[in-house]
Amino acid sequence: MSTRGTRVIDGELHRVRQGRRKRFVAIPLPGPVHRPARVATTLAFAHKIRQAILSGEIQDQADAARKLGLTRARLSQIIDLTNLAPDLQEEILFLETLDGREPLSERALRGTLRAAAWAEQRLNRCRDRQSAPTESP
Repeated sequence: MSTRGTRVIDGELHRVRQGRRKRFVAIPLPGPVHRPARVATTLAFAHKIRQAILSGEIQDQADAARKLGLTRARLSQIIDLTNLAPDLQEEILFLETLDGREPLSERALRGTLRAAAWAEQRLNRCRDRQSAPTESP
C-alpha cells in the first residue's frame, strides 16, 4: 500500500552514483568490472608507436607527437616505458583494473625507468612493491 508521493519497494536497494548525483535502484548491480589497467594500455600504445617509427610509417618521435596531438615530452614519457625490463613489461601488460581502481600508475614507474640496467629496474620495482600500501579485503 502506498500513499500519494510515496513508493513502496519490496526487495534490496542499491546506491548508484552518476557524477555528483546519487540515487537508489532496485536492480542489483552487476559484478566487478575488469578491464586492462591504464598503464598497460599506455605500454601497448608505446610499443605500437615505436614499431611505426621503426617501420617508417612515422618519421620520428616529433612527427608522432604532432600526429597524435601530444607534446614531445609526453611522447618521450610514453616511449620510455618500452625501456623497462621485459619481465616488468609482461607484468604490466597483464595488470587489470577492478571497478575503476588502478593497480599501478605510470608516474609510479618513472623512478624505475630512471635506471638503465634491467637488474636495477627490477630491484627498484621490488622496493616499490614492498613500500606500497597493501589493501585489506
